[in-house]
Formats: sequence, C-alpha cells, structure tokens
Amino acid sequence: MTTETTTTKIIEANEIMTLLPHRYPFLLVDRVVDYEEGKWLKAVKNISVNEPCFTGHFPEQPIFPGVLILEAMAQATGVLACKTYRQLENEIYYFAAIDNARFKRPVLPGDQMVLEVHFLKERRGITRFTGVATVDGQVVCEAELMCARRPA
Repeated sequence: MTTETTTTKIIEANEIMTLLPHRYPFLLVDRVVDYEEGKWLKAVKNISVNEPCFTGHFPEQPIFPGVLILEAMAQATGVLACKTYRQLENEIYYFAAIDNARFKRPVLPGDQMVLEVHFLKERRGITRFTGVATVDGQVVCEAELMCARRPA
C-alpha cells in the first residue's frame, strides 16, 4: 500500500512583497494558500471595511470594485509567474488583457475572496491564465487574463 502525501505551499505577505512591486493600498493578495509551479495558484484577499476604495465606491453600501477584483487576480498570476520562472529583476509584470470577464455577485466588507488562477500558456513573455474569484464557495468573478513581463 502506498500513500501519497501532498505538501501545501504557503506564501505569506512578506514574501509576496518580494515577488510583487505593489504596496498598500494596492497590494491585493494577502496570502497564497497553495500553488503548483507552472500550473495553478490559490490565494486570499481579505476585504476590510477600512479599504480606501469604500470611501468613494458606493459609500452608503460599500461594494469592492470589480476592477480591483481583476487586479487581485492579475497579482495572483504575477506571484505564480515569479514562482514558476524567476523573480522580477529590472522588469515589470504588466496586465496586458482581460477577456470574458463576468461578475456574478458583489464583494462586501467582511468577505474573504479566494483567488484561483490557472496557467494556460506562455509565449514570448506573454502568459495566459484563467482566473476565478469566490466568496464562501460562490463565484463572484471569472475571467481570462494575459500578463506580460517587460523590462522596466
């Protein structure tokens, strides 16, 4: 009898900041809870009532902006790309395209958004991914993303 053990790979905030150039208030990946290089990554973004965007984005009924959900997915792809290939060195990882983005329900203060990105293919420094964001197991957003690694 053989048993297969899997090890969860966690990346905490301090290491995320060595991989991405983003900082507060624009660092939108709080923690990576697991990943497999070249394949997929699962991360979380905790949505606090203190997010700066809530002061102006429907302040009476705060809703986390869809563009920030997509940016969080793109940042998750950046972490996966850095873990798969190499860390950024005098380079910037640009958000190059969004296709088939769909928003299913609002993200609210107190929610924990789970980001799952899957690698599709890489060609000449441009990488394609699929991304899904969920809250409590329900899809809040899904999209196809393209990101490009370019000299700074």
